[in-house]
Amino acid sequence: MDIKVININKSFKDQQVLNNVNFTFPSGKITCIMGASGIGKTTLAYILMGLLKADSGEVDGLQGKKVSAVFQEDRLIEHWDGVKNIMLVCEPNITKEKVHDNLKEIGLTDYKGKSVKDLSGGMRRRVAVVRAILSDYDVLIMDEPFKGLDEELKKRVINYIKEKTKGKTVLIITHEKEEVALLDANVITIA
Repeated sequence: MDIKVININKSFKDQQVLNNVNFTFPSGKITCIMGASGIGKTTLAYILMGLLKADSGEVDGLQGKKVSAVFQEDRLIEHWDGVKNIMLVCEPNITKEKVHDNLKEIGLTDYKGKSVKDLSGGMRRRVAVVRAILSDYDVLIMDEPFKGLDEELKKRVINYIKEKTKGKTVLIITHEKEEVALLDANVITIA
């Protein structure tokens, strides 16, 4: 089922952030949300996740759906290692070995025995991506998931996301047209 955003409005104090926003996100596809900084992309993502309430309008197609997310900030438990952070949201059938294999797939190997607070920004970002992918979800929302990654790693993580999310509905906030092309994604632009 497609996700439909219908006449969504959202203001903070006197600042209108989203004004009659209407989009359809196709089911089972990757869609990139683009637009200038401060235009309301993250606000829209928070509304889709149920973390913010729109002032008016509605979202159709998310009822009863499980949502997984990569936020702009990694939102990891700082004193836990990467594996423990990922296992926190996984179904019981996900083993530590599977977590290690997924981290290795995106080039993360030097993390064992380290708290995530001791990892670089790019390493933390990849832990957040694997955590979101390995959780049980119907819809995946990712807010700038490739920030802090060099070009080679970005391509590796994009290929990982494409492979692991086949047939799933994925919404990715990005500023980069190159990322859209690499993802073979639909584009929605907030103006």
